[in-house]
Amino acid sequence: MDFEAELQKLYSVFARIGNLGLRLLWHCLHFIVSLGYFGLHVADALESYLISAGIFRSYQALNIHTLRYLAIVVESEDAYQISKVVQLLQWLADIGVRRVCLYDGEGILKMSRGSILDKLKNVRLFEDVNENKSLRDQQLMTLEFSSFSDGKEGLTKAANLLFKEYLKLGGLNREQEELIFTESHLTEALRAVGYKGPDPDLLLVYGPARCHLGFSAWRIRYTEIVHMGPLTSMKYGLLIKAIYKFTMVRQNYGF
Repeated sequence: MDFEAELQKLYSVFARIGNLGLRLLWHCLHFIVSLGYFGLHVADALESYLISAGIFRSYQALNIHTLRYLAIVVESEDAYQISKVVQLLQWLADIGVRRVCLYDGEGILKMSRGSILDKLKNVRLFEDVNENKSLRDQQLMTLEFSSFSDGKEGLTKAANLLFKEYLKLGGLNREQEELIFTESHLTEALRAVGYKGPDPDLLLVYGPARCHLGFSAWRIRYTEIVHMGPLTSMKYGLLIKAIYKFTMVRQNYGF
């Protein structure tokens, strides 16, 4: 009995040492990863400062004309920071970006568009430019507001339109190959119901998640997507860097 008790005590000691070792290993790994992220953050901040200061001359000559349409995706919690959003749009206007789509999933920015437009100069709504052709010739930034509900509603209306077209063609009396709806059919249906905006060339995501956060998938088939980190830590130099990298990329479509 004494021998079994000693074995149990010894096992308990080794188990405690093992748990302590695992915890120590976890804390060491967490420290190393945190240190790595801190180093990246410092490097980004330094690079942003050098770009903003004009130290890197290559960033001073942006071929901004290749960026015809830019989309900004903001995480919904950050979308309440209207002053940050206005600052970001002002930076884009100063850089020379003329067409911007501003998106957040819950539509917070869309509800605040009056406040955003009041704080910006030389900005017009995208739908106003479509209605008044004369505005296209002016050096103004056109701004489109979008949310997840827009994409959902647009897809629903497009599907209903395609179904009506299906019924007009005779529905079940048609041959199977004649009833297949292609991508071009969906594009035309979205355009017909007023939900087919321009496809962004570049999409910048401000938020913790490295995804498009529900931005309409049919509009980003050939879009370059760049994760920019939280909106609270946005930097002018990193914005210049993202746009510069896009202008230096050669895009190939098809075969």
